[in-house]
Amino acid sequence: MSPELAAISMFVMLVIFLFMGHPLAFVLGGVGAVFGLVFIGPHFFGIFIFRIYGTMDNFVLVAITLFVLMGNFLTTSGVADALFKSLRILLGPIRGGVGLAVILVSIVFAACTGIIGASVVTMGLLTGPMLLRYGYQKEISTGMIAAGGSLGILIPPSIMLVMMADQASISAGKLLMSGVVPGVTLGILYMIYIAVRCGVNPKIGPPVPRAELELIPFIKRVTDTLRYAVPPMILIVAVLGAIFFGVATPTEAAGVGAFVAFIMAAAYRKLTWRNFTECLYQTSRTTTMVIIIIVGATCFTGVFLGLGGGKAIVDSLLGLGLGKWGTYILIMAIYIILGCFIDWIGIVMITFPIFLPVAQALGFDMLWFVAMLAINLQMSFLTPPFGYALFYMSGLGLEGVKLSHIYRGVVPFLILQFIGVVLCTMFPEIVTWLPNLMLGK
Repeated sequence: MSPELAAISMFVMLVIFLFMGHPLAFVLGGVGAVFGLVFIGPHFFGIFIFRIYGTMDNFVLVAITLFVLMGNFLTTSGVADALFKSLRILLGPIRGGVGLAVILVSIVFAACTGIIGASVVTMGLLTGPMLLRYGYQKEISTGMIAAGGSLGILIPPSIMLVMMADQASISAGKLLMSGVVPGVTLGILYMIYIAVRCGVNPKIGPPVPRAELELIPFIKRVTDTLRYAVPPMILIVAVLGAIFFGVATPTEAAGVGAFVAFIMAAAYRKLTWRNFTECLYQTSRTTTMVIIIIVGATCFTGVFLGLGGGKAIVDSLLGLGLGKWGTYILIMAIYIILGCFIDWIGIVMITFPIFLPVAQALGFDMLWFVAMLAINLQMSFLTPPFGYALFYMSGLGLEGVKLSHIYRGVVPFLILQFIGVVLCTMFPEIVTWLPNLMLGK
């Protein structure tokens, strides 16, 4: 079988089984095992085991478990709940003020946990009923929750960035730092949109009723906000500061973050034995899911590259004659399409062995290029029909909210994310400025 035909056949089988509803990890591993056994032979299993061991024997991947544990402790501590309640009252007099509070809490929560499911579900349960009670339009409510919750995949600590750094063989610390400014920039774009949209049409985002605001003095609103904002800020500084100043590696910083989050949960008196064991269970479950997908994808990419499919696709892309930026646009478009159907873990594991050699051959800065792919994948969580954040929102069962409301609600935020991708492409310093200032690696 020619490399081109092998590549096409493997991807066709992959798509067929995914649309049949089979789990991604087993589809990747199964397709890889079948093609490996048929076209490489029984010794393929030795190659497979060697590749798995090479992946598992990686200190950087330990950070995934620790960041997930940190996020679960933060969720248990209830700090997001308290911070939202205080910000809701502080920004309440402003049109769209509760919406602005949603995005601000999402940014802070994103910087404390790299788990998208936890972020979207937590923010949805916490803010969804409140937004609807205050009379916010269903579309803008669901859109801001889904978009704000998805910031956790870009703003460090992000398990996606850790995995991407591992697969691209670049500094995990620098890639984590590269997500800070773009993530905050997207958050600011969301806030500008909410403020303008609600300012023009207050019916879709009215201010908090004056009678409710008068029950809490202004000084108390400010002190409550500081009281619940300072602890997570300490956590953020402890983790990101340790990485930025070279005091600790991302894995070591993740350990520090998990310990600080544990202390916070205890300080807020939420660390019961039941909550503690639940955090450990959820961490084990998430980590196992990630590792199983890595194993399946390792099998798939090993066979795919072994049959020459990777080289065939690289040669084909370079042979299109699109030039450096034409090829870049094509790759970004492919990522948007894949994001409609496949989880980010599968996208990273499948495409990195193919697209990164293309980027290197075209002379791109690999840190910037990988960061741009991460920013692009931010869109995959909101892209219909299968964006994960959409289904997380649908599963919350908010009163009167239908899937059509969610789909319409995310469209403006998808446009804003596209604008963010364009800005980071035109002004690469948005991505590279902070990593270039780092003292550590």
